[in-house]
Formats: sequence, structure tokens, C-alpha cells
Amino acid sequence: MHGRPLTDDPKRLDAKDDAGAGRPRRKRLSSDERREEFIAKAIEFFAQQGFESSTRALARQLGVTQPLLYRYFPSKGDLIAEVYDRIYVKRWRAEWSDLLADRSKPVRARLVEFYAAYTDVVFHDDWMRIFLFSGLKGADINRRYMKLVRARILEPILREHRHESGMDGLEPTDEEVEFAWIMHGGIFYYGVRTLIYEASVLNNKAFVIESSIDAFLGQLPKVRAAAEAG
Repeated sequence: MHGRPLTDDPKRLDAKDDAGAGRPRRKRLSSDERREEFIAKAIEFFAQQGFESSTRALARQLGVTQPLLYRYFPSKGDLIAEVYDRIYVKRWRAEWSDLLADRSKPVRARLVEFYAAYTDVVFHDDWMRIFLFSGLKGADINRRYMKLVRARILEPILREHRHESGMDGLEPTDEEVEFAWIMHGGIFYYGVRTLIYEASVLNNKAFVIESSIDAFLGQLPKVRAAAEAG
């Protein structure tokens, strides 16, 4: 059991929590401001401690009571869902979909521009650590995000390449999607080696992106032909 909140009114609960024994008086925040503060701190906490850590430990780091935290997020799962939304969903840029679909540019130029912008967003410590901790914990953040990547990045890339190759109207094969994952995963893992392991061989993101894209586009027709040959 998570414990019953001290009151049904978040503002009164905030006031009681701020006046707790031994704590300095906190700046009075609105419920929305306090909720945003909790999410921001939870992102930092999970990025450093992983998902095995308890909400009790998180509340202690926030300097609040666990019942107050549960008033805003009834379960740890609810808080993790908010972290996922903030880190992965809301950091997606609508213009990226427009860029990938912009047929006034060659597919290669679109991919280079897209991955330069995309990695500027995802190559950050909190993004990488939360993603890796989620995989170790077995949380569904990875699975949900991988579905987003396939739907918003990989399949559109493959459809656009088919269009550019004069093959409109054909859906990508599983082999093509897997091959696209190899390109995408290679770029992603460069970020992991750079940010998490601090073990990248070459400090040149543009080289990694362009080399990965060129290898992908160069071999994609062979992958497609092999898949169609059965």
C-alpha cells in the first residue's frame, strides 16, 4: 500500500508538507508548478538512480513526504509514464515528420538533416540513461519508444526511398525495417559510447551520421532484392 494522503486538497497538503519539522520553508508553488517540479526532479533522479529506486527515496530527495508525491502521482507507474511523455514524446519535433516527407530534397539530404537535428535532442545524459535503465528494468519505455521510432522514422524513410526508386505503393518488408534499425541503432549507440561510456573513437558526429546513412542507402537495394527473392 502506498499510504493514504494527508488531505484531499493538494494545496493544503503542500502547505503541511512545506511546514514539516526540520525543513526550511519552501517557496509556495501552485499545484501545477509543484507537479512540474516533481516531474523534472524525477527525470534527474531516475537518470541517476534507475527504476529500481523507490518513490520513498525520490520523495526524500525532493524534500517532501511520500503521501504528497502520491497525491500528484498515485503510483510509481504513473510517474514513470509522465517521465516517458516528457523525455520521449514531447521532445519529438513536428517539423521532423515534414522534413522526412519533403520530396523536394533527395532522401539522403533529408536523412542527414534529420539525424543531425534528432541527435541534438536525444544525445543528452538524461535521455540516454533513462532509456538504458528502462531496458535493464524491463519497463515498457523502450518498447513504446521503439514503436514510435518505427512508425515516425524508419517506415517513413523506407517509403520515401521506395518512392525515390520508382516503387510507390509498396510497404517496406521486415528485412528492410530491420536493416533500417541497424543504421538507426548504430547512430544511437555512437551517442551511448560518447555520453555514457565516454569511449567514442572519433569525436565527429557528422561523420558517423553521414557514413551510417551512406552505408544504409548503398546496401538497401540489395536487402530489398534479397527479401523479394525469398
